[in-house]
Amino acid sequence: MSNTMYNKMWHQTQEALGALLDKEPQKMVEPQRNQVFIFQTLATFYIKYVQIFRNLENVYDQIVHPQKRILIRKVLDGVMGRILELKNEMVELELTEFHYFDDILQDLKLAPQQLDIPIPKYFLKEKLEVIKGREKILAQILADSGIDTSEMKFPVKSMPFDQAVKLIQIAERARQGRLRALFMKQIYLQEYRAKQSKTLGKKVTDTWAAALCIQKVWRRFHQCKKTEKLREEEMIFLGMNPPPLFNEVSATVIQAEKVDRLRNEVQMKHEEDYREALVTIKNDLKLIEGLDIKENLQDQIRHWFIECRNLTGTFPDYPDIEEGGSAIIFSNKTIQQVIEDIIANQEEEEKNEKKKKKKKEKQPKKTKRQKKGTKEKNKEEDEKWKMSPSLFLPVMKEGCNAYKEIWMNKDESWNFSQDFDPELIKEEKRKELESEIRVQVDELMRQELKNLKLAVDREREHPAKVGKKKKKGKKGKKKEKKTKKDKDLTADRTIESLYKELVEEGLLIQALKVNLSDYIGEYSYLGTTLRQVSIEPMPSLLDVRQLITLYGIWPLGSAAVHEKAPLVKSLLLAGPSGVGKKMLVHAICTETGANLFNLSSSNIAGKYPGKNGLQMMLHAVFKVARQLQPSVVWIEDTEKTFYKKVPNAEKTNEPKRLKRHLPQILKLLKPDDRILIVGTTRRPFDAELQSFCRVYQKIILVPRPDYASRYVLWKQIIERNGGVLTSALNVSCLAKVTDGFTQGHIVKVVKAVLTDQRIRRQIHKPLTAVEFITAITSMDPVYKEEEESFKNWYAKTPLGKKRALAITGGSTEKAKDKGKRKE
Repeated sequence: MSNTMYNKMWHQTQEALGALLDKEPQKMVEPQRNQVFIFQTLATFYIKYVQIFRNLENVYDQIVHPQKRILIRKVLDGVMGRILELKNEMVELELTEFHYFDDILQDLKLAPQQLDIPIPKYFLKEKLEVIKGREKILAQILADSGIDTSEMKFPVKSMPFDQAVKLIQIAERARQGRLRALFMKQIYLQEYRAKQSKTLGKKVTDTWAAALCIQKVWRRFHQCKKTEKLREEEMIFLGMNPPPLFNEVSATVIQAEKVDRLRNEVQMKHEEDYREALVTIKNDLKLIEGLDIKENLQDQIRHWFIECRNLTGTFPDYPDIEEGGSAIIFSNKTIQQVIEDIIANQEEEEKNEKKKKKKKEKQPKKTKRQKKGTKEKNKEEDEKWKMSPSLFLPVMKEGCNAYKEIWMNKDESWNFSQDFDPELIKEEKRKELESEIRVQVDELMRQELKNLKLAVDREREHPAKVGKKKKKGKKGKKKEKKTKKDKDLTADRTIESLYKELVEEGLLIQALKVNLSDYIGEYSYLGTTLRQVSIEPMPSLLDVRQLITLYGIWPLGSAAVHEKAPLVKSLLLAGPSGVGKKMLVHAICTETGANLFNLSSSNIAGKYPGKNGLQMMLHAVFKVARQLQPSVVWIEDTEKTFYKKVPNAEKTNEPKRLKRHLPQILKLLKPDDRILIVGTTRRPFDAELQSFCRVYQKIILVPRPDYASRYVLWKQIIERNGGVLTSALNVSCLAKVTDGFTQGHIVKVVKAVLTDQRIRRQIHKPLTAVEFITAITSMDPVYKEEEESFKNWYAKTPLGKKRALAITGGSTEKAKDKGKRKE
C-alpha cells in the first residue's frame, strides 16, 4: 500500500471522527431515563470509536511523514482514552465487566472480529532499544548470580545407576527382538513364494483374462480418486474445507512484509532528519529574524505604555514573570484590540459596582425561594442519567481542528518522499523564539517603565507587591515540610544497585515472551439472547482478552492515556488452574515492555524478615518500579495473602505479610505512576472477601473454554506443534468430548501425543481423535460444580451484588446505593 493510500485512509478516518465528535455532544447532553436506549447509544459510540482506532493505529504505524505522525499520535491517544471512558460508563450502567453487542453489530453490518481491540505497535517500537538493553542487563545479572533460566524451565531428574542399566537392557532387547522378527518375516515370505510356484506349475497363457483383470483394478482406482477430488472441491466451494494452499504463506504476504520493513526504515530516517531540522531551523531563524522580533516587541509594548497613559492618566502595571509577562496582554491581539480591552474593563468595573449595591437590598427574599427550587430540581436530575464529562474530547477536537487547518486541503505534490515540511517547522519555532525573546524584552521594558514613572509621574513602586512575594515564599516552605515526611529509605543507593539486588533475591523476574494474540479463543455469540432470558452467561476467552487490553495493556503502554483515563491500579484474575492466568500476566509485560515483580507469598517467604525488612522490600520494589515504569507487580495465589484462616502447614511462610500494606501502597500510586498490581487466584473463596475486594479494583473471571473456543484451540495447538489436520481427524468430535478441560490440559495432551516419531509417521498414518482422547482420560476436568462456585463467589463481590440486585428487579440506582453502604 503506497503513501497516497495511507493518506487517503487517514483523511477518511479524520472525517468519520469529525462527524462522530459532532454527534456525540448532541446525544449525550440530554438526560435520559431509559436504560436500554442509554446502553445502545453508548455501545454504538464505543463500536464506532473502536473502528476509528483500528484505522488510525494502522495509519500511524505505516505513514512516514514525521509531522503528520505527531498529530495522528495525539488523536490516537485521545481515541484510546475515550474508548476507556465509554467502557467505564457501560460498566457503571450495566454493572458488569462484560458486554454483548450482537444486535448493534448486526445493525452496523459488522463482524464480531472487527470489534477486536488491537495493541498499538508503537508501545514496543519506540522503546525497543531500552527493552533490549534491560534484557541484556537482566540476563547478565542472572548469569553472574548463578541463576540459569534454562535449568529452571527444564529441570533434569536424577536417576539411580541400577535403574539406568535396566532401561538400557530393555531398549537393547527390544532392538534385537525387532531385528529377529524382520529376519523371520523374510524367511517366511521366501518359503511362501516357493510353495506358490510349485502349485501353479505352468504360466498363465490367457492374456485377455489378465488384461481384463488389470483394467478392472485400474478403472476402480481411477474412479475412486476422481470422486474424492470432486467431493473435496465441493466441500471447498461450500466453505466446509479450507483451500489447498490456505496455510501456506503467499508471495504477496512476503512482499508486504518486506515493504513494511522498508517503510519502518524510512520512518526512522525521516524522524532523525526532522529532529535535526528542528535545531538548525531555529538557529537560522534566530540569526535572521531575532533582532526584528525584538524591535517589534519593544515598539508594541512602548505603544501600549503611551495609550494607557492617554486613556487612564497613569502608566500601567507591568505583569510579573509568574503571570506570563507581556504575553498575557498581547496574546494573538493587535494594539487596537488591547486598547479596546482597557476601555471595556473600565466600563465593566463601573457596572459591577452598581449591581452589588442593588443585590444587597434584594438578596434575603430571593435566597429562600431559590433554595426550595434548587432542591426540587436536584431530585429530578438525580433520577435521570447523565454522561460524565470527558477529558479526551477536547484533545480529539484540537487534533481535528489542527487537521482541518493544516492538512485537509494542503497541496503535497512537491513532497513525494513525504519528508518534513520546513515551513511548518518555521511557524512553530518562530513562536518559541518569540516567547524566549519576550522574556528578555520584558526585563528591559520593566526597567524602562520604572524610569518613565520616575521621570514623568514621579511614582514609586508599591510596597504591597514585596509582601505578597514573601507570603508565597512561606507557602512554599510549608509544602516542602510536608514532602519531607515521606522518607527515602534508600537515598544513598542507585537504581542500578537496587535493580541488581531485586533480581538476585528473585523479586524481579524475567517475563516469558508471550503475545496476547497467543491467548486463543472465540466470541460468545449467545450473550445477548441469554441476558434477555435473565441468564448471566459465562464470559468467553476473547472477552477476557479484550479486558486485559483495556485495563492492563493500554494504560501501561501510553502515559497520556494513563494520566487522564479512569485509573485502574489493581487487577484480579480468578479462575480454575490451567485457564491461562499466568500467561495473561506475562503477555501484559511482553506487549508493553514492562518489568515483572513477583511478590507472591511463596516467593517472599524468608526474604527481608521483620517489619523493617518488609518495609525496605516494598520501598525498593516500588522505587524501581516507578523509575523503570511501566511495571507489573504480580501476586500469584493471592488468596493466601488474604486467608480467612492460615493452614498449619503454611504458618511458617507468613503468607499474610502484605495484607496490611497493599491498601496503603494503592493509595500512594498516582496517575503518573504506570504501575499495575495483578493478582491471580484459583481459590478466591479461601480469602476474606472485604479486604480482598478493597485491594483489587477490577475482578475478571477467567472461565474454562466453551465449545467454539475448544474447537479453535485444538486446531491451532495441533498445527503449532507440527501436526497436520486431515479428514481423518475429527476436530469437532474432539472439542465436544473434551468439555470441561482447560487450555493447559489441551497443550499437555498435544505435546504428549505429537512426539518427533509420531510427527514423522503422519504421512503414512494420519492423526485421529482417538489418540488425543486416550491421552486426556487420565486428567481431571473442571466440573460444573467448580464453575458454579466461582460464579457464586463473584456474585458476592461489590459489582456482583449490584448486578444481582439489578437483575432481580431493583433499579440500578438502588443497587449502587446498597453496594456503597456495604463497601
